[in-house]
Amino acid sequence: MIGVTEATEPEADEVTGVLTTPEEWRVFLERYGELYVKTRADEEELVDLLDDDQLEVLDRGGRVEQWLGAAPAAEEALVRSEERLGVRFPPSLRGFFLASDGWTVLDDYVDGVHPCGRVVWMRDSAAGGRVIDIYASIPDNEDIVELFRRSVEIARGEDFWLLDPTDVGPDGEWAAYAFAPKYGDPTKHPSFSALFQSGYADMEEDMD
Repeated sequence: MIGVTEATEPEADEVTGVLTTPEEWRVFLERYGELYVKTRADEEELVDLLDDDQLEVLDRGGRVEQWLGAAPAAEEALVRSEERLGVRFPPSLRGFFLASDGWTVLDDYVDGVHPCGRVVWMRDSAAGGRVIDIYASIPDNEDIVELFRRSVEIARGEDFWLLDPTDVGPDGEWAAYAFAPKYGDPTKHPSFSALFQSGYADMEEDMD
């Protein structure tokens, strides 16, 4: 049976600052891609991500910079997505999309961040709707079900990344959650930026 207690909170030192501008995101995402290639990608994935010259450099222990995102979203496309959902995205998410309209791989059980045009309410996505129905069928899950129903799905795979537009900090950032259905315990972060940065911190720890 799936039961949910309170959302867990990450350690405070996981967050090094909220990324809000496209320039800040571009620098961070370049570092993220480089670290992902070093610490997470298996041999088969590396062949898909890198060309032959890059693979040779990596084999020699050299540094490989790899952009794992997309072209920046146009402001007009971003506004259309906000109008479709009836919200204005928080600063860190807007800055991310203006640096990269989606992201292909993450240090998590999610497939990548959706392009802005595919961001959806969790209740309206096929996978999200199924999870909501399962959790709603179990007693004492009212709080987590309500969180799901009001949250925006920003990334999905085996797990979900969610943003809650009703929980807004003084900096305008929405509370963000990493949610693993098989464990039933969402982890709360103060922003989309902090959620993304937590994966980078995990990869850095594995380098030590």
